[in-house]
Amino acid sequence: MPAAPPIRVVFALLPDSLLLDWAGPAEALRIANQQLRAAGRPERFALEFASPQAAAMTSVGVTLSGLAPLPTRWSDPAWVVLVGQPGDSISVDGDATRALLHWLRGLRFEQGRLELVTICAGAVLAAHAGQLAGRRATTHHHHLAELQQIEPRCDVVANRVFVLDAPVYSSAGVTTGIDLMLHRIGQTCGEALAARVAQTMVVALRRGPHDPELSPFLAYRHHLHAALHRVQDAVSEQPQADWDVSRMAGVARTSPRHLTRLFVAHAGVAPLAYLRRLRVASAQLALASGASVTRAAELSGFGSDTQLRRAWRQFGLPGSPSAAGGSQKSSTMHA
Repeated sequence: MPAAPPIRVVFALLPDSLLLDWAGPAEALRIANQQLRAAGRPERFALEFASPQAAAMTSVGVTLSGLAPLPTRWSDPAWVVLVGQPGDSISVDGDATRALLHWLRGLRFEQGRLELVTICAGAVLAAHAGQLAGRRATTHHHHLAELQQIEPRCDVVANRVFVLDAPVYSSAGVTTGIDLMLHRIGQTCGEALAARVAQTMVVALRRGPHDPELSPFLAYRHHLHAALHRVQDAVSEQPQADWDVSRMAGVARTSPRHLTRLFVAHAGVAPLAYLRRLRVASAQLALASGASVTRAAELSGFGSDTQLRRAWRQFGLPGSPSAAGGSQKSSTMHA
């Protein structure tokens, strides 16, 4: 099977664009590509930085030059990323902003083809361009009322890190743009890779679209032991594989007994308990995607429905696997 084509990610920048709004998410995508290359896999993201003008000063006074023109031709798949600007409201009077809005109005967003990602007050720009009518979206809390006034047909969601309404994905602002991009990396490349990107960026707490939550793929990793990280990387990449302590010890190049001591001392959990937690998280993701309990157990490495249910109770997760299968809530991220 041929590799999936890379996703073209176009950051549409204006004068005074908030630097962290686009630089943080762009770094997350760069690190994702780096991790994929290291694993012998093709890169998934092709980054572009475009603007109505060839150079633009950022919010911190650094000028970006060599910006590409706003694209007029597209190939699937692609994302357009809109970011915020300083100030209590977003002015649309400037020539560059008017040109950007004219360009946005001509785009037709469709899930899996051309999708829209807004960060902070980027949602306000999207609303000015008529792209949020009939959509659910969020923005920085300073701009919530402004967004609702500009587009009354938008269901403006307050007190959310980010909101998913494909093909529109919006975040509340600044660092939450990183949270949203990590979520999109997880959707595209798998949660294990997204967790490694978050770890590289020292994002210890990954937040989701409902409540602040800690990903099980990030839990138990607040240590600096290289061999243990190596084992955790391998297990999180394939939690459904036929793991036991001996196989994990082979990855760490140590004895099973010593590996158990390392896990307890540095991660605060036994090796097989760590494995079960990742398998439960994988099962939750499968259930949220519509898999049956039997299929979720199989995909995540449990030998039976009974083993999955037992682990579910062991980690104190709410409800049951059967109930979770009918829910789209973000319980997959509870530690």
